[in-house]
Amino acid sequence: MKALLVSGFAAIGTGTGAMLTLHAEAGLDPFHSVISEYAWASGGWLLPASLTLFAAGSALIAEALRRSGADRRVVWLLVAWGACMFLIGAFPTDRPGVPLSLSGGIHRYAALGAFLAMPVAGMLLAKARIRYAPAMKWLCGIAMGALLLVVVPYVVRMFGIPLANDDIPAGLTQRVVVVTELGVLALIGLSMLAHRSRGRRALSLS
Repeated sequence: MKALLVSGFAAIGTGTGAMLTLHAEAGLDPFHSVISEYAWASGGWLLPASLTLFAAGSALIAEALRRSGADRRVVWLLVAWGACMFLIGAFPTDRPGVPLSLSGGIHRYAALGAFLAMPVAGMLLAKARIRYAPAMKWLCGIAMGALLLVVVPYVVRMFGIPLANDDIPAGLTQRVVVVTELGVLALIGLSMLAHRSRGRRALSLS
């Protein structure tokens, strides 16, 4: 199980490195440019590469959870998060000003699925009072609050209400969601390493 966790951390770390490299090369405004737009920038291939690595890391940690006897809901939520990350990378968003395509629709709803799945998984594990549970709760709360700010502009525009891009910095709020959810995933893996010597009951929900 330790090998799965170490491999998972390696995948997440490499994916994070790829994402940071993409941001450094693209030269876009991270406060207002959402991460999806980086697919069309210089070094855009790093975006699907990074997201695929995140998906692999999540799958490895999910398998370690499954072997530990953790709640199956948490395992499947991590699998769902990883699958959504893969879909986000495999189906790029549409270029600005282009009507929503099938690829853009898959991208959008996969992102929403991922953004919802990880906080729920984290809260379920935090409820079990595993190690790092307080930090996990805080990160999940921040992720959900930031997600609300990500979704609000879309809902407002659906009702025909104009909203300036500067009113809510979409790039910043989206990055808060991504960073906090990666933090939750990392804490899940770290909690597994901390509890692996305590047996299967350590991560079972009561």
